[in-house]
Amino acid sequence: MTYELPPAWDGRVNSLGFAKPPAETRVVAAMSGGVDSSVVAAMLKAQGYDVIGITLQLYDHGAAIEKKGACCAGQDIHDARNVSDQIGIPHYVLDYESKFREQVMEDFADTYLAGSTPIPCIRCNQTVKFSDLLKTARDLGADCLATGHYIRRTDGDDGPELHRAADASRDQSYFLFATTAEQLDYLRFPLGYLPKTQVRELADQFNLPVASKPDSQDICFVPEGSYATVVEKLRPGAGRGGDIEHLDGRVLGQHNGVIHYTIGQRRGLGVATGDPLYVVKIDAPNRRVIVGPREALMTSGLLLEELNWLGEGSLQAAADAGVPVLVRVRSTRPPVPARLGWSDGVPVIWFDNPEEGVARGQAAVLYDAEGSTRILGGGFILKPIPADERVVAA
Repeated sequence: MTYELPPAWDGRVNSLGFAKPPAETRVVAAMSGGVDSSVVAAMLKAQGYDVIGITLQLYDHGAAIEKKGACCAGQDIHDARNVSDQIGIPHYVLDYESKFREQVMEDFADTYLAGSTPIPCIRCNQTVKFSDLLKTARDLGADCLATGHYIRRTDGDDGPELHRAADASRDQSYFLFATTAEQLDYLRFPLGYLPKTQVRELADQFNLPVASKPDSQDICFVPEGSYATVVEKLRPGAGRGGDIEHLDGRVLGQHNGVIHYTIGQRRGLGVATGDPLYVVKIDAPNRRVIVGPREALMTSGLLLEELNWLGEGSLQAAADAGVPVLVRVRSTRPPVPARLGWSDGVPVIWFDNPEEGVARGQAAVLYDAEGSTRILGGGFILKPIPADERVVAA
């Protein structure tokens, strides 16, 4: 596989798209302390840009700080500072703990309590990173904010466009669909054209102290992947029990809190009927976990909220026309064909073929259906529409 690389690093060509030399272009590099963002800062410095490194201290919650594969706390801040010193750029640490707790962690807990499945990385990008940090970069007089995300920004006929990364195995478009057109105009993603293997090679070439550091994994503030532990800490009493109920109304057993369950879950239900059972619905107000056969997980469409449209024209026009799209409903699933539309004034996606195990609160990310890599936007799943049910379009 070949990758399209940015212009040569000769100190004259502005690879970020500005009509001035790199030396006259100020860039804020968001530095998490990991290898990707460190390589971005080092690349830009090597190309002659005026680079300022900023690291956000997002949390300091006991075991989470020591968690391997986390970011933006403890050792990671130290690593970002060491990288900045080595490549010769100023580095600042901003305390965003209270904002991160309010805008990301509290939302994470409340979403679980409501029986939905949150994606805090998207909320973090929406709020702390691409809102607050972007404003800070502007206040520092920067021409742009550069991050280590694997996604591409291109200049289209009608403005900047968002495209999937050249390295499909590292593509982060699922987590960046909420990037607005205004934010996209200011953001730059230098790694979007590079494979991860080359990024590691660059880290070695720059002799960065984080060159062999493992990639971050899971949710940064969740110690050892225990979501329920974090929710119970933020919302004492969240683990109140209730019934595990079959779709036919039979009570099959008890659970120790809806926060321990998600749609499509099969393992750890603690009930046995002889047939495979899956979580098909979570009735949070009544503390009920509803289980049923696999076919009960099938959905024909999705009602969406907070839909961010990055495609041609307006969302209104695209939905009115029933524009064909490809939709990804989980980060690990491939996009599937669907159509955009309306249902009583709410954006709706109709799948060409039913999808399985779609959870409320997750993201539905829209891609161009004509074979291009363009991201058209996306939204959060307000309600999955069962396969045996179809809402009449308004």
